[in-house]
Amino acid sequence: MAKPTSIVTDSGKVRRVVVVGGGLAGLTTVIKLCEAGIPVDLFSLVPVKRSHSVCAQGGINASVNTKGEGDSPEVHLEETVYGGDFLANQPPVKGMTYAAPGIVYMLDRMGVPFNRTSEGLLDFRRFGGTLFHRTAFAGATTGQQLLYALDEQVRRYETVEVENEKGIAVKGERMVRKWELWDFLGLVLDEGHIARGIVAQDLKSMEIKSFPGEAVCLATGGSGIIFGKSTNSVINTGTAASAVYQQGACYANGEFIQVHPTAIPGADKLRLISESVRGEGGRIWVPKDAKEKRRGKDVPESQRDYFLENKYPGYGNLVPRDIAARELFLKCFHEGRGVFNNKSGQNELEVYLDVTHLPKDVLHKKLSGVLEIYEKFAGEDPYTNPMRIFPAVHYSMGGLWVDFEKSTDGRLVVGSPRNQATNIGGLYAAGEVDYAYHGANRLGANSLLSCIYGGMVAGPAIATYVKNLDKSAFDVKSSVFEKATTRERERYSGILAMNGTENPYKLHEELAQVMLRDCTIERHNETLDKVIAKIDELEERSLQIGVTDTSERANQGAQFVRHLKNMLVLARVIAQGARNRDESRGAHFKPEFKARDDQSFLRTTMALHEEGAGGKSVVNYVRGLDYPLLGKSVRVSDEVDISLVKPRARKYETAGAASHADPPKESTKMSARPQAQG
Repeated sequence: MAKPTSIVTDSGKVRRVVVVGGGLAGLTTVIKLCEAGIPVDLFSLVPVKRSHSVCAQGGINASVNTKGEGDSPEVHLEETVYGGDFLANQPPVKGMTYAAPGIVYMLDRMGVPFNRTSEGLLDFRRFGGTLFHRTAFAGATTGQQLLYALDEQVRRYETVEVENEKGIAVKGERMVRKWELWDFLGLVLDEGHIARGIVAQDLKSMEIKSFPGEAVCLATGGSGIIFGKSTNSVINTGTAASAVYQQGACYANGEFIQVHPTAIPGADKLRLISESVRGEGGRIWVPKDAKEKRRGKDVPESQRDYFLENKYPGYGNLVPRDIAARELFLKCFHEGRGVFNNKSGQNELEVYLDVTHLPKDVLHKKLSGVLEIYEKFAGEDPYTNPMRIFPAVHYSMGGLWVDFEKSTDGRLVVGSPRNQATNIGGLYAAGEVDYAYHGANRLGANSLLSCIYGGMVAGPAIATYVKNLDKSAFDVKSSVFEKATTRERERYSGILAMNGTENPYKLHEELAQVMLRDCTIERHNETLDKVIAKIDELEERSLQIGVTDTSERANQGAQFVRHLKNMLVLARVIAQGARNRDESRGAHFKPEFKARDDQSFLRTTMALHEEGAGGKSVVNYVRGLDYPLLGKSVRVSDEVDISLVKPRARKYETAGAASHADPPKESTKMSARPQAQG
C-alpha cells in the first residue's frame, strides 16, 4: 500500500492525531502539530482551563542571565542532572535547558504577564538547587497564566479549517476538536500492536466510543492521588498511564516520587506553599526549645533554629527538595522538634516557614496568590505570623518510558520520530506522565519547562511519524475498533454489576495511608515488603467491591472504581521499584543504604506489566527492549546517557557545589533572545 500523502483520505475523512490531556504539555503538542498542518482531537478529563498545570505557582526556569551572575544553559544543564542525581539521560536535558530562554520569550510574546524589573526586563527569582536567579514568574500564579496563554493559541486553531494537500478547505472540519470531560480508557491496538486510536468515555452521558488516530500522545500528568494526601488535583490518579502500561507500555523509574518540603497540613488534602516563598527570602525554622509554648511570631530570633541555613550555608533554604524534605522529616519524626501544640501537649508534624521579615509590598507583588491560599486554609495572616508547613507528595519523576535521538551537538535531533516515543508504536508521551527530564529528583521550576519543551519535541516527532506511516488508521479494519470498544464497554458493565461488600473509597484510603507512610521520604526494605503485601490484599479485595451508584449519567462512583484498579497497578510499580533499588539516590532514600551506588543502579528502572494468576498484576523488570517504529525495530537499554556531565558526589553544604566539574564543551555565551528549538 502506498504511503498516505494527504491529511484527507480518498473517502473525505480527515486523518487526525489524538492528544490526551489539556495541560501545558498537551496544549504545546497540539500547537506544534497544527503548525505542521496535522489536525488534532484533544481529549481532557476536565475543562482544559482546569487542567492541573493551572495549579503551578512559582515559575519557569530559563538561563537568561539578565542579572549578570554568569548563568547559562550549560550551567542549567549541569545543575539539573546534578540535582537529579545523574539518573536523567543528558541529551534531552541539554535540549531543554538550551531551548528554555526561547520558550520564555515565546510565552512573553503570547502575552503571559511575567513580573518585570524596574527597567522593564523580565524578572527572575531563585529556586532550589541553584545559586542563580533563573526562574521567570507571573506573581504566584505562573501555571495559570501559562495555561491560559497556550489555550488561547489552541482556541485559534479551533476556528481554522483543515486544508488538503492542494490548500482546499474541508468544509466543517477544524484543525482542533476539543473533547472535554472525556475519560481515557485505553488504546486501540491493531494486529501488530500499533496504536491506531483510543477508547474514551463521555463523563456526562457515560457513552463509550473509539476514536481513530494516526498517532496518540498522552499528556495526562502525574499519579499523586495514589498517595491520597498530595498537592495534586484529585484527577491525578495516573489512570491513563496505568492503562497503557497494562497494554504493554514500559513504565520507567516509578520509584522516584518527589515530596515537596512545604505544604499546608490539612484533613482533606495538602495545599502547596510554593518554593517561590523561599526563593524570595522565606526562612524555615523550629524553636530551639522543643517545648516552646509561645506563638511563632513571639519567639525571639536568638531562640530559633534555622536548621537548613545552619547545615547548608551555601544554599540555605534553597537546597533541592529531596534534601529539604528529609531535613524536615528528621526534625519532626526523629528529633521530635516540630511545632509544639499547647492543647495536645505534643509536637506536631509542622515547622515554621517565615516571611514576616520581608517588606509587605514585595510579598504582595510577588507572592500574594500563594499567601492568600495559606490565609484561607490555615486561618492565619502569613504577613504577620510564620506559616506552619510540612512536606507533601508533589510530583512523579518516573513515568512512561520515552525514547530520544541524540544530535551531534549533544541535544536532540529535531523532528526525529524517536523523540518522546514510547515502546508501543504510535504512542507518544509528554509532560509529567513521562520520565525523561528529571532523573531521581526534579529541581523546582523545571516542571513547567519540561512540560512545554516535551510538547515542543513531541509535536514535530509525531508529525514526522504520521507523514511516514505506511497506512492510515482509516485503513485498519473496523473490527479492530469495534473489539476495543466492546472490551471497554464490557469492563464498565462489569463494574456496574459489582455487588460485593468492599467500599472502593475505603480501599483507596487504605492504599493512600500505606503508600504515604511507608513509601515516601524514608524507605525500609522490611516495610516495603509489607507495602507490597498490602497492595496484594487490596487487589484481591477490589474484586469484591460493591458499586452503590448505577446511574446512567455522570456516574462518578463507577469511574472511581476503574481509577482505583489502575492506581493499585501503578502503586505496585512504585513500591516494587523502591524495594529493588538498594541505594539512596535523589528522592529515593534508604537509611540502610545511604550511599549512591553507581556500579549497580546508575540505570533506568524499566517495568513491563504481566498478568498473573487470578488477574493479579505482576511487574517484570527488564534491562532493555525492542520497539517498533515505522516498520523498523529499535533496540534500547536501561543505560543512562552521561556523556555530557560526569557523575560526581552530590553535596550542597557549600556554595557552588553544582558548579562546573569540567570545562564546558561549548561556549555558554548567549544572544539576547535565543529561539526555542523543537
